[in-house]
Amino acid sequence: MTDIQALEPALAVALEKRGYSDLTPVQKAVLAPELEGRDALVSAQTGSGKTVAFGLALAPTLLAGKARFDRAAAPLALAIAPTRELALQVARELEWLYAEAGAQIATCVGGMDMRNERRALERGAHIVVGTPGRLRDHITRQSLDLSAIRAVVLDEADEMLDLGFREDLEFILESSPEERRTLMFSATVSKPIAKLAESFQRDAIRIATASEQKQHVDIEYRALVCAPADRDNAIVNVLRYYEAPNAIVFCNTRAAVNHLTARLHNRGFTVVALSGELSQNERSHALQSMRDGRARVCIATDVAARGIDLPNLELVIHADLPTNPETLLHRSGRTGRAGRKGVSAVIVPTSARRKAERLLQAASVRAVWAAPPSADEVNARDDDRLMADEMLTRIAAEDETEVGARLIETHGAAQVAAAFLRLYRAGRSAPEELVDIGQVAEGGANRRAPREGERPVGRDDVAPRRREDFGPSTWVALSVGRKQNAEPRWLIPLLCRSGNITKNDIGAIKMQQDETFVQIASESLESFLFEIGPNKTLERGMRLRLVEGEPDLRPTRSSPRVDGDRKPQGERKVYGDRKPQDRRDERPRSDDRKTSWEKPQQEKPASRRGETAADDFGGAPKKKFGRKVDFGGDRSAYQDRPPADRPGKDWAKPAPGGDEKPKRKKKSNG
Repeated sequence: MTDIQALEPALAVALEKRGYSDLTPVQKAVLAPELEGRDALVSAQTGSGKTVAFGLALAPTLLAGKARFDRAAAPLALAIAPTRELALQVARELEWLYAEAGAQIATCVGGMDMRNERRALERGAHIVVGTPGRLRDHITRQSLDLSAIRAVVLDEADEMLDLGFREDLEFILESSPEERRTLMFSATVSKPIAKLAESFQRDAIRIATASEQKQHVDIEYRALVCAPADRDNAIVNVLRYYEAPNAIVFCNTRAAVNHLTARLHNRGFTVVALSGELSQNERSHALQSMRDGRARVCIATDVAARGIDLPNLELVIHADLPTNPETLLHRSGRTGRAGRKGVSAVIVPTSARRKAERLLQAASVRAVWAAPPSADEVNARDDDRLMADEMLTRIAAEDETEVGARLIETHGAAQVAAAFLRLYRAGRSAPEELVDIGQVAEGGANRRAPREGERPVGRDDVAPRRREDFGPSTWVALSVGRKQNAEPRWLIPLLCRSGNITKNDIGAIKMQQDETFVQIASESLESFLFEIGPNKTLERGMRLRLVEGEPDLRPTRSSPRVDGDRKPQGERKVYGDRKPQDRRDERPRSDDRKTSWEKPQQEKPASRRGETAADDFGGAPKKKFGRKVDFGGDRSAYQDRPPADRPGKDWAKPAPGGDEKPKRKKKSNG
């Protein structure tokens, strides 16, 4: 009797329909007799069949000896996952696993319509799968009843703690019955995971499968070293070389996802993007297009692709280096699942080789170091696939034989074969030409000697040389200097990126007002100029030129401007020993100058001088006043009286004997 035949009858039928002939190590471990009815802390690698494992482990507790579930009422089990995609994936797995047992599965996932979820819970469900935040919302709103819960499963518990869901998990576990079973599944068991297990599990059994000690045995790791400017081209050639049914390309930022999506779409690839800025509906459509074959390449960030499982995913490409070993293993774990083989290709720019080596070493991963597939290698791989295509080995039908004979008779066998070849290659993107930077032996330690004129991969491994021992070199001049705020701290990285060199290939830097002279090692000059290009233009519009011999570093005197900008100065008079105060006599007097600086006084019109002027419309002359003051009554009667005696205003009398001007009294508010 096999392990599958010993299971619950409904689950055994479901596994056989799914094509299972044997169980994985973690699935066998959770079926051990001593685990029945007890809590468990299970650690196993990604892609080892953990979802089916806890589904099998829950069956005895949920079915309780029955062949099928009773009518759905309050939930019996709760499965918690860190992300929306993983929760929906767990729900799909449990649906087919418990299909023969008549289980109702409900989901409570952030980003979905909460009203639909509430109606599904009201209709009844045997198992509820959700994310921590949304489950807590349903519990708080009293739309999720946990009174009948018999078991709780925490899938990817380490990821949930990393994403900050500890408070939500504690709230959910405290709200569920104490006599429940608690199963925790995690890729690694860290101190926070162990502490959470001690708080919410009773006498838990620790299960570590044998595959946990050997990471990703079904994954082939390849570290592909390329020039920094060739990163996108290297990704194109890797995708074309392997022609995987499904491939995923990981980037570190959303901006990188958008950039690479546009580049690959222009190359003719069927691409979908998966990043945090997409809505749940857009992400679901992207994953569904990968599953049904409408798209072959998914470009994603780490958080967006956490926990997703795509069928026939044979290739993972790290467009950007992972930030830590755990991320590297998690990304790579999307392929090589359930016994299938996969390839994890790490794109390594020459400037980041040491970082990649440390990353692989920390992850305990042994990678094959090589250059990305060249255009010739991609074309040769296409030819091999063409020769092995089943269309050429399938027996021809009668009508196909007749049409084929007519084609050969009309156009000839060679022309028909060429037309077939063109049709075969029509839907495939042409491979890219890459800069040949040499190949690296496995492990990165023993490299072959570079060919003549070729710069070896990983020149960062060379010990930096001292400036006095720089050796043969050539000076180049850049069209920026102090006037343009040029500084070595950004000039050196710019030269390394543009010319595909390292800082060890750069010697002295001499900065002038409008130019900067840089010393480049002669052995790297040819490849440096090749990378710069024939136009000799760098980033930010800088121009580069070769300098013959040593650069002229003498300060240049500014010559007088031409075209009338500034007149050349004439000869200055020499005064000898005369004192400065005596030199004033030589200056021409103001009245002797040819040009008088006194402007002629123009006669102002009478109206502007305040004089009596006739009205423009023929009226009588009138006096222009600056400001009109109304003293009340007949103004002429009070013109000769002091201001204090004039009516209409309240004036303050001046102090006796004082010369102060009269001041107004402040009005009282009382």
